Amino acid sequence: MNKKPFVTLDKLKEINKEYPTPFHLYDEKGIRENASKVKQAFSWNKGFREYFAVKANPNPFIINILKEYGCGTDCSSMTELMLSNSLGFSNEEIMFSSNDTPAEDFVYADKIGATINLDDFTHIEFLEKTIGHIPKRICCRFNPGGIFQGANGIMDNPGDAKYGFTKEQLIEGYKLLKQKGAKEFGIHAFLASNTVSNDYYPELAEILFKLIVEIKEETGCDFRFINLSGGVGIPYQPDKEPNDILKIGEGVRKVYEKILTPAGLDDIAIYTEMGRFMTGPYGCLVTKAIHKKHTYKEYIGVDACAVDLMRPAMYGAYHHISVMGKEDAPLDHKYDVTGSLCENNDKFAIDRQLPKIDIGDYLVIHDSGAHGYAMGYNYNGRLKSAEILLKEDGSYQLIRRAETTKDYFATFDCFDIIKDLV
Repeated sequence: MNKKPFVTLDKLKEINKEYPTPFHLYDEKGIRENASKVKQAFSWNKGFREYFAVKANPNPFIINILKEYGCGTDCSSMTELMLSNSLGFSNEEIMFSSNDTPAEDFVYADKIGATINLDDFTHIEFLEKTIGHIPKRICCRFNPGGIFQGANGIMDNPGDAKYGFTKEQLIEGYKLLKQKGAKEFGIHAFLASNTVSNDYYPELAEILFKLIVEIKEETGCDFRFINLSGGVGIPYQPDKEPNDILKIGEGVRKVYEKILTPAGLDDIAIYTEMGRFMTGPYGCLVTKAIHKKHTYKEYIGVDACAVDLMRPAMYGAYHHISVMGKEDAPLDHKYDVTGSLCENNDKFAIDRQLPKIDIGDYLVIHDSGAHGYAMGYNYNGRLKSAEILLKEDGSYQLIRRAETTKDYFATFDCFDIIKDLV
């Protein structure tokens, strides 16, 4: 795979005349094509719905594009629930998958009719005490423990994850929820993160389908949906092949017909909650080289920092970098590409082979369309940058302005000394 920017240097220069770097840029055409393909991949299941993980990219313009393709939203906090509700999502279009959940979040989720996905057995009692009843429609999150190993080897370690019920807790939980008045049930599981394998969803589906057949027989619960959650990833590195969502959907269909159909459960809806796969490759962070430093290593300082994209600093994650206008130039210079935070891990790349970079060059940092802007923060008093949508017709639209110092100081309004700053 050869990672190429979805934007040209000339277009970046045009945008930059109106909006300063750094900024996040999103590819509307790519997002739409991908959403359409996801819908096609699971069209065999009449109840299918993709619940876009709002935490990945909470921009209302992006979410509204996905809404056009039948997507719902997966929320993890009251703020995300409020955003979804304000955008016109309601009832079964919203999944509330949270953990260590504050009472007020449960109250609001119930108020707007969101499907509540319980993370722990003790939350059954907590929910009932908090909202005064158990909703008619309810979901529970399963964690099988141990190591999750697929056909291609170890994928992740759910046994170390803080999420979900054990199998025994799950069975008792469904019995208790049914006893307390729940009528429609779902199950949810997230066993591996950012898998670049067409086998993950089918393998997870097989685990959940077999489990549902067993639990239904033991509890008599009426299962309406199985939520495969997220975990379908993207190839951040240029030598990796992307997932084929059509093959993934077909793989799940085969397992569905092998396990659920013979058990008379072929009316169960399949849900997904993809964030990274839906928008990750269709966003980039655009920044400029503003400094060069020659010490023990060669450094390129850019006008973005971990405030704009913290995955490299937080996880050591790889994000591909294109030096615009030099895509075909030899990669004969080794650089650390750094931001301005007072932290040594504020680096977008370490010992990266790149073309010779000159002051003023535009750098495109790929795959920031999910967990890019959304994970930003204000350390060192740095301000979050703008978000811009590159539209299908080649025009562009500001979909979130850059933060200002007024925004930063706004929460200090109880201090008189700050008034002059805002």
